[in-house]
Amino acid sequence: MKKLMYPFLLVLISAVLAACGADDESKSADKKEEPKTAETDQQDQQKQMEEMQKKMDKQKLDEEKTVAIVNDQEILGREYNSVLTSSQMMYQQMGQDPTTKDAADKIKEQTLDSLVGQTLLLQEADKKGYKASDEEVKKQLEETKGQFKDDKEFETAMKQAGLNPDSLEMEIANNIKYTKYINGEIKPGEVTDAEIQKFYDEYASQGGAEGQEPPKLEEVKPQIKQQLEQQKQQDMLVKHVEELKKSAKIDIKV
Repeated sequence: MKKLMYPFLLVLISAVLAACGADDESKSADKKEEPKTAETDQQDQQKQMEEMQKKMDKQKLDEEKTVAIVNDQEILGREYNSVLTSSQMMYQQMGQDPTTKDAADKIKEQTLDSLVGQTLLLQEADKKGYKASDEEVKKQLEETKGQFKDDKEFETAMKQAGLNPDSLEMEIANNIKYTKYINGEIKPGEVTDAEIQKFYDEYASQGGAEGQEPPKLEEVKPQIKQQLEQQKQQDMLVKHVEELKKSAKIDIKV
């Protein structure tokens, strides 16, 4: 199923910081437990990570390069790089190498497709009058900062995610506007009891095959309904973007 992604960089910041923190903790633990062998293994792992990062960085574009033009609106390299980084991290989390030729080609295609879709949706949000107030942006910014122990840690995470205070506020405003538009314009269809039952039966049979006792339907019915609504909304969103593309002027430059 083709899915439309939006670069929620607030999540990316946390992921980058968590990865760095975990790396630092593993270094300390290894050095305490097995000084010689663990330190050598850690150095090898660190070297591999650095080499992988260099390969991933080569996939990035110049920040000021025009990547695409959508209805006379330019998409720049910095926007491309943000979504690219998120996609690369997702591949790694799934245990895949994002730097192979096949993976790199797919990531590039997905990144461009996602950026074009996001731009079209935000343009529609502007036309419909959806906005992010200063108060909403400030509240979201404070909530994001609250995930970190101090300003220094937060600033480090922003830097590693390729953000600065201005670009982060812009990203937050876009996220708010995007969410308002989706929730206001893309209404998921009604989820029927039959659909919920079918989903539950498949879930229960899978659990039974793994030797696990599935919960009763009534216990998980609200979660199943919510997931099915999200799936329907996602399907409608993809179709909506495809319709917007038909009347849009899209010029891919890379």
